[in-house]
Amino acid sequence: MIQPLAYIHPQAKIADNVVIEPFAVIHKDVEIGEGTWIGSNVVIMDGARIGKNCRVFPGSVISGVPQDLKFAGEITTAEIGDNTTIRECVTINRGTKDKWKTVIGSNCLIQAYSHIAHDCEVGDFCIFSNSTTLAGHITIGNYVVLAGLVAIHQFVKVGSHAFVTGGSLVRKDVPPYVKAAREPLSYAGINSVGLRRRGFSSEKINEIQEIYRVLFVKHNNVTKALDMIEAEFKPTEIRDEIVDFIRNSNRGVMKGFGSGS
Repeated sequence: MIQPLAYIHPQAKIADNVVIEPFAVIHKDVEIGEGTWIGSNVVIMDGARIGKNCRVFPGSVISGVPQDLKFAGEITTAEIGDNTTIRECVTINRGTKDKWKTVIGSNCLIQAYSHIAHDCEVGDFCIFSNSTTLAGHITIGNYVVLAGLVAIHQFVKVGSHAFVTGGSLVRKDVPPYVKAAREPLSYAGINSVGLRRRGFSSEKINEIQEIYRVLFVKHNNVTKALDMIEAEFKPTEIRDEIVDFIRNSNRGVMKGFGSGS
């Protein structure tokens, strides 16, 4: 299943049923899981760990050396889970000594011309539309959708089930379950469409909406809003996830509804 015009280093670990198209280049310290397809002109560099049944389209570069002047050649990895699709000309850099690895979860779709820098951690079932750009040290939860041309500042966190609209510049953390839009980036409601698609009940969706109403719509400061949320809402997994995310935010969360610049 390996075309004769592809170059595969003899020490690369290639599982059964992997298809590697012509002109692909696979370096030495690489592992590729069963059933994965590697398109033409893909370059997979040292440190790549690619799971089962992935698809890597032409022109992509996986596990490239970090674009970080502090990188000193340490042995690091770029790890991609099972069933993830990486479209044309995507670049994914391996980690630095900060975290030693860059991680992309399973069942993700990374669309054409996107870039994921060193030490990023991306969860499962994420969709990054064309030309999404992640700087270093970014953490993305599960089921996150980033529309086209989104650019995210280093060290930012985006919570699970969040949706960020196209062309957004993300400078602050985006809490879970929300839609983020406008400039500067701010709260634009909860991601109710995505939550319904993933089987969230109306009761849970209403709970999320009411929690964020306290935080983002009623213009409370963050400390007061968190105290009110803990006092007014019974403990649930959703409530605690939102409170913990905001309380542990190092960069601060995005602006609330109608808060202006």
